[in-house]
Amino acid sequence: MPCIVAPSLLAANFLHLEREIEMINRSEADWLHLDIMDGVFVPNISFGFPVIEKVAGICKKPLDAHFMIVEPQKFIPEVKACGIFQMNVHYEACIHLHRTVWAIREAGMYAAVTLNPHTPVELLEDIIQDINMVLLMSVNPGFGGQKFIEQSLDKVRRLKEMIIRKGLKTLIEVDGGVNLQTGKQLVDAGADVLVAGNAIFNDQNPEQVIRDLKKL
Repeated sequence: MPCIVAPSLLAANFLHLEREIEMINRSEADWLHLDIMDGVFVPNISFGFPVIEKVAGICKKPLDAHFMIVEPQKFIPEVKACGIFQMNVHYEACIHLHRTVWAIREAGMYAAVTLNPHTPVELLEDIIQDINMVLLMSVNPGFGGQKFIEQSLDKVRRLKEMIIRKGLKTLIEVDGGVNLQTGKQLVDAGADVLVAGNAIFNDQNPEQVIRDLKKL
């Protein structure tokens, strides 16, 4: 089964955002990944709901929203109103993670939990059955174009073992330093979804890169 490819909008040219979205619509990309940052949980600010609403209005791909913010549970109604199909929240940002996950599900969205590079997958033992996907950060969140953390491969393997052991269908998504080389390693380790930013948007032929990633 081909892996799911979710280009990261963070790497797009925001001066020509409509053109970038049209490329995604033409491509074989499965989802569009949105990185929302608040400058508090991570040391950067990206974009907020005005941009998300505009993107949602023209993007034909499902929107996978990754919230790198404090107290993401406060914005669940707004996220749902934008037409987001899956809301990613950080384990590290949610004091009451179970409550947040169920609030996302009750809003009619898929719920995903994101782990920073230093956070062990074993901390998900008691909640993984309640979530649709786990996003493993393979760089420290906040900026694109960082070097892939090799230890992420072992995290994917350990998470895959947990999912299989529990008889679940939870997807594993990886974001950070993903290209054709690291993407192949991640898929071989058990990843289901690849988030790629610079590797796609900075290439002369981004649609071909998306096509090649799906073949890994």
